Amino acid sequence: MEYRYTKHQVARGTRADAVRNDSFFLLKNVSTLRLTYQIRLLTVRAAETGRKLVIRVPAACKLHPTLSAFRKEHSKILRIERV
Repeated sequence: MEYRYTKHQVARGTRADAVRNDSFFLLKNVSTLRLTYQIRLLTVRAAETGRKLVIRVPAACKLHPTLSAFRKEHSKILRIERV
């Protein structure tokens, strides 16, 4: 099969910063964390593999309202830890 791409189109994917048998870890050093494509994609991957996604942020980090709503919706899979 031949795929037709323009020069700006690339396959999108993401990797967790650390992986354990039961969890994916994403480490972010930001003052405000938004709901990004990386977070959505890793949440789907965690759900498909039966793992959890743990996002570690600084204690002073603020969560964007879209991320807070997404976290409530996927509370069994997504956990945010303040370090």
